[in-house]
Amino acid sequence: MTMGDESPVTSLVLPVLIRPVLSQLEKYHVGGSQTLRAALTKAEAAVPGLNYDLVAGIMRRAEIPVNMNESLLRLQGTLTEAECADLRLNRSEEAFQELNKKSSALKKILSRIPDEITDRKTFLETIKEIASAIKKLLDAVNEVSTYTPGGGKQALEQRKREFVKYSKRFSNTLKEYFKEGQANAVFVSAMYLIHQTNQILYTVKCKSE
Repeated sequence: MTMGDESPVTSLVLPVLIRPVLSQLEKYHVGGSQTLRAALTKAEAAVPGLNYDLVAGIMRRAEIPVNMNESLLRLQGTLTEAECADLRLNRSEEAFQELNKKSSALKKILSRIPDEITDRKTFLETIKEIASAIKKLLDAVNEVSTYTPGGGKQALEQRKREFVKYSKRFSNTLKEYFKEGQANAVFVSAMYLIHQTNQILYTVKCKSE
């Protein structure tokens, strides 16, 4: 995988792995941590996938075998509210706070997949939870759209359509998993859903705050 690869792992390395580490570094050197955060965020915007290549390069050099898809999915579930501040909506209206809650809930459930996928009974229950969480998230997006002005509403509708597309793809991937047993494909598809959820939040922040 190289810079610019369309896999969601390249877009999630920064928010799921690097930014939380930098948040921890703020305890020791606020200025240095914030400078690094700004530089890596700017670099990622200029060259998508750069942070992935950085982390992957370090692991290759250290000869550490890691499934990045599985690892980032697990890490998503460990993030604190403070570590997700960049994605948190600040408007006080109930619709925006509900979208915060529903997006966090979906990502939390998706992060459990690596631990539960090998237990068929448990995983089937998790799939039901995911389906319910997806519906609740879409309902929350619809509520927020009533607060969003014209051009912003169109952008949000586009994000919602993309989210629905990847939700259907996730469902199809699950069907294939029960036939073929390829867990990594499920991890990747779950990460696409997390990425699309983040894209919805970024769009709302940009167009409504």
